[in-house]
Amino acid sequence: MASEAPQANVSIESVLGVQQHNFWQRITASQAFWVTVALIIICIVMSWLQPASFATPENFYNITRNFSFIGIMALGMTAVIATGGIDLSVGSIMGLVAVASGLTLEAGYPWWAAVAVGLGAGFVVGLVNGLIIAYAGISPFVTTLGMLAIARSAAVVLSGNRMLYKFGPGSVQFKILGGGELSLGHSFALSYPLLFLIVLTAVLAVVYKMTGWGRHVLAIGGNEQAALLTGVPVNRVKVQVYVVSGLTAAVAAILNVGWSGSAINALGTSYELLAISAAVIGGANLMGGEASAYGAFIGAALIFVIRNSLLMAGVDSNWQGTFVGLFLIAAVYLGKIRGAKRE
Repeated sequence: MASEAPQANVSIESVLGVQQHNFWQRITASQAFWVTVALIIICIVMSWLQPASFATPENFYNITRNFSFIGIMALGMTAVIATGGIDLSVGSIMGLVAVASGLTLEAGYPWWAAVAVGLGAGFVVGLVNGLIIAYAGISPFVTTLGMLAIARSAAVVLSGNRMLYKFGPGSVQFKILGGGELSLGHSFALSYPLLFLIVLTAVLAVVYKMTGWGRHVLAIGGNEQAALLTGVPVNRVKVQVYVVSGLTAAVAAILNVGWSGSAINALGTSYELLAISAAVIGGANLMGGEASAYGAFIGAALIFVIRNSLLMAGVDSNWQGTFVGLFLIAAVYLGKIRGAKRE
């Protein structure tokens, strides 16, 4: 009996070792982990090269505020991509929501009415997208591409193709939503858009990991037919993810209007590309079945840190798209390699 004890101890140790190894493997297999590593390296290098301009509280504030709008949109885009879909209309939704909220403020209504109208516009457009895709069977690409044109046209017509800035008394509180900040002392502050992004990221991270809805979203993207056979309400969930995408675009638009103090129908032009890039760079699989709220957050952060770094390095701003595109292609290829390894 005594001779069996060491064997038992060895067995336990080996099991614990395998568990630890598997935990590390799960961390390093996450694309968001490597994006975080890349982001940290870029920040360290730029802080060393440009300590007086890059590594400052002011630059941190500007970067985090700017990527927050795209990060919020990317959270909704991640849910759509996780089902195997795509939403090309989010940029136009931003323009429509901006105009709807701006007209509400211009008419003298309180700030909360402008917020409600803006969220309502995002909800309606997302709902229409979802219903057409889920129940009419039209592809997400075609549906949202059509909605891209429709929502932008509606924004131009409603605004009379003019900038809206003569807001009523409710604009004071409305502007705080996007222009306010949480001071942490010593010239260090966090913008309200960043705080909104952090809260929404935490909420959706919990939703993906711990709720039936999150599991349904991933199941649809993994194998829609199998999900349908197991009782997942596929059509209903599809409608819901496009509603979520529309609402996150609306939140981003409301915060942007609050920050800038004006509303234009061109707001959000080409932002759909940035939102998709942030989601994919963060680990969302364009084939569906994978979603990471943190990935959307860190993907948006990486894009804007790259853009900021290029500007400070004196690189022509016209090259920004090239670098972001290269990162996007690299992210998709990395996702393909990770998928092959799992198979």
